[in-house]
Amino acid sequence: MTTARNIMGLLTGAALLVLPVSGGAQVAQNSADAPVYFGGDDTELGPGTYSLVGRAEITQGANRLRANRVNLSFGDDNGVTRVEAIGEVYFVTPTQTMRGDRAVYDLGTDELIVTGEVILAQGENVVRGGRLVYNVRTETGRMAGAPTAAGNRVQGVFYPEGND
Repeated sequence: MTTARNIMGLLTGAALLVLPVSGGAQVAQNSADAPVYFGGDDTELGPGTYSLVGRAEITQGANRLRANRVNLSFGDDNGVTRVEAIGEVYFVTPTQTMRGDRAVYDLGTDELIVTGEVILAQGENVVRGGRLVYNVRTETGRMAGAPTAAGNRVQGVFYPEGND
């Protein structure tokens, strides 16, 4: 699941934007090596935090993270410890799309937690739920159900390869 690694590379790379950077230009081999671009209607800087506010967007290579707000939290050593995207969160790669109301990546545990009306799509395949917990290091995850008329359920549709 290199896409999940690219997600973390994107989020971690976005966090590095607020730190001093030195060095020459590099040729990007993949999205994780590409420059990180960001924008928002406003930015906020506070003790241990940096935020993109209003139409926050971070792109790296062909990957894009968009939300109403993106908060970066720093530890005592000024290293990024947490990245949080809030409100209409979308993460798009060339092969996958993730949508949720909120996404939090904890760099200490390597866990990405997406909550709200979570939708994961790859091509025509779609999985919906209420909470996704994904460990980037182990490449394992768990989707919990979202409330439906039949109770809390994970729902989806998969199309076998070769079906046209």
